[in-house]
Amino acid sequence: MAILSSPPRRTRSLKQINPIDISENPENPRLIFRKEEMESLLRSIDQYGIQVPVTVYEEHGKFRLLDGERRWRCALTLGLKAVPAIVQNKPSELQNLVLMYNIHALREQWDYFTIASKLERIIELWTLEHDRQPNERDQSELTGLSIGAIRRCQLLIGLPGRFKSLLMEELEKPKSQQKLSEDFFIEMERSLKTVTRRLPEYEEDLDRIRDTLIEKFRDGKIAAITDFRQLSKIATAIEGLGVAQRTAKAALDKVFNPRHAFGIKEAYAHTVEFEYFERKASREVDNLSDFIDVVLEERRFDELDDEFVKDLRLLSERLEALLKALP
Repeated sequence: MAILSSPPRRTRSLKQINPIDISENPENPRLIFRKEEMESLLRSIDQYGIQVPVTVYEEHGKFRLLDGERRWRCALTLGLKAVPAIVQNKPSELQNLVLMYNIHALREQWDYFTIASKLERIIELWTLEHDRQPNERDQSELTGLSIGAIRRCQLLIGLPGRFKSLLMEELEKPKSQQKLSEDFFIEMERSLKTVTRRLPEYEEDLDRIRDTLIEKFRDGKIAAITDFRQLSKIATAIEGLGVAQRTAKAALDKVFNPRHAFGIKEAYAHTVEFEYFERKASREVDNLSDFIDVVLEERRFDELDDEFVKDLRLLSERLEALLKALP
């Protein structure tokens, strides 16, 4: 069943409008207009003109943008006297936001922070209209975003204000120069949620922990964004692998201590790496055992690859050595 209330019947017309008669949309989720991207678009429009009309609605004799703010900004810079514009009926605030999300979902990927900036407002407006908060599936159908994208946005929405400001500064840089990227904050927040779920005593100190993790990442003590997944594994292992809570907490305390050089990889290696490796090996042993049963029962010896047989013989020798070494 569709979750959107039926939009009003729209009239659409194509007009040539002076860009000075158009104003930006206060509900536009786009926050970042990177210099190099704007310069590239400016050169293209200067040479070929605006090939895709902007979309606007009329309000009190002026026009407001629904889509095409970069094209409109370029037109103003170039001093164009007219731009092609599709004129639509004025939407409600919710319809305005939803329309822009779906337009961009079809054409390009916004920054997640851009998406998150207005997703809260969409949730608020939809809740007022339907007397309940939209779940992830509702939000996905509204915006055209995947549920995975919705969840990543929620992690950014939950960031404290000063970390949002830090991310905003980073997003204004060219993509190649971004170090504290959206992916960094998403991976960090996801891992910290896992940690605090298992060890809630860290909750009250999260801002300081974020500062420490950011500095360790900048200094190279945390080598890669994906290291944060190992942080989650340390916390998860407290229940899943039977690792003592005090052992995991001691390692995490070192990671979260700005005066300690301990990184996430070191903490992982000192706590749960062997247990995860052992569990993985156990699954592979089960798979190999099942395969051997099939070969023996169906006597498919001639079908075995020579290299595989050679590997089995070597594995047999190493297993025998391991079993002899065991107490």
